[in-house]
Amino acid sequence: MEYIQIENEFPHLPSSAVTLGKFDGIHRGHRRLVENVIDWKEKGSAAVMFAFNVNEKTILSRTERRRMAEELGLDFLIECPLNEHIRHMKAERFVKEILAGDLHAVNVTVGEDFRFGFERKGTPELLTRLSDRLGFETDIIPFETDGTRKISSTYVREELRRGNMEKTMKLLGAPFRLDAVVEHGRGLGHIKLLPTLNLIPPEDKLMPPNGVYMTKTYIDGGVYPGITDVGFKPTVNGSFLAAETYLLRGGRDLYGLPCRTEFYHYRRKEKRFESLEALKSQLLLDAEAGEAFFADMIRH
Repeated sequence: MEYIQIENEFPHLPSSAVTLGKFDGIHRGHRRLVENVIDWKEKGSAAVMFAFNVNEKTILSRTERRRMAEELGLDFLIECPLNEHIRHMKAERFVKEILAGDLHAVNVTVGEDFRFGFERKGTPELLTRLSDRLGFETDIIPFETDGTRKISSTYVREELRRGNMEKTMKLLGAPFRLDAVVEHGRGLGHIKLLPTLNLIPPEDKLMPPNGVYMTKTYIDGGVYPGITDVGFKPTVNGSFLAAETYLLRGGRDLYGLPCRTEFYHYRRKEKRFESLEALKSQLLLDAEAGEAFFADMIRH
């Protein structure tokens, strides 16, 4: 997959099927849009995700979104800043000059509530009207629902902030993930507590509430169940947000390796303990609960 970050000019593609949106989480509704443009690859067109960047913490970091776009089978991820130039571009001009012009779109796929262009006057209906004149097809995909509620990034954020990882996973269509490189910590885990992988979330990453989670970590070709403590490590006077993962199986030196940690269940809130011994006792209880959680998951 090719990643393109727009600065001034847009790329010129010979033929493309494009889906448009913010894609800050790639939830189940987004996945339907992606599936639709990927179908056009069989017809010789590049499958393109055109993502408008937002200036806030996102469910997927930029790096995670790039990796997921590649995992989903897209050919291009184009990231476009919502700067003044883009905000004030009229919808008709955006369609004519960028979609039909630069990208040579043969198909544009959007959700039924998608809006774009100056004063948000660009609508799926406008795309449909312009497509006849400009020579591309428009597919308008109905939004996915959870019961009676539309699945949206707002809905995902609400459940993520509650620590409801089961619902978050249901809305996303995949577990919430943290992609990071294993960092060197202060070594307390290996010496006095439990050996952990020290992960630093990207600054643009929206994280669930501080606390302990049941997780799986993909690293160096292996998949390891574990428990992950998200927070500032108050017992040892931590000063920055980190995610420390204790692998229930494993434990060799993994410093410097990239990994993906998936969150399945919120166990408890972060708290300050009176001593490292008290913290270690609680972590051993958390590890026991993690073993039971994943054993039950395998049974079901």
